Amino acid sequence: MADEVKFIISSFETRQPLPYADGGVHAGFPSPAQDYVDLQLDFNRDIIRHPEATFYARVKGNSMIDAGIMPGDLVCIDRSTPPSDGCIAVCFYDGEFTLKQLDYSRQAEGLLILRPRNKDFQPIIVRPTDNFEIWGVVSLAIHSFVRN
Repeated sequence: MADEVKFIISSFETRQPLPYADGGVHAGFPSPAQDYVDLQLDFNRDIIRHPEATFYARVKGNSMIDAGIMPGDLVCIDRSTPPSDGCIAVCFYDGEFTLKQLDYSRQAEGLLILRPRNKDFQPIIVRPTDNFEIWGVVSLAIHSFVRN
């Protein structure tokens, strides 16, 4: 398997509000800067929908780069969200965790396809007899532009 998922334990009871620029950040023409920021965003309160079923993981491997998920990125995995066709999920396959896009196009044949989002990787065809579990659905990916 080309990818590895390393899970990170986090406390969702802790509150860490951060300043939030409600006016947004324009990617086109510059806009006047806000004089102050009076709103706060707290990942644990505002982003995580199901704290009791949510985990973080650090991405290792590059099979999902065309989906914008790079090695070192942090993904938020919600185990309570039902998987659906096209979603990105953490899967347990053949004794390892892997991050792939789910493809249900061959479900009538009893098959599930785990699609990498990198042309250098081959899809994985999951059969009913395989050691397989969809462990959780990726609800958020945090991409870092600065690598330490």
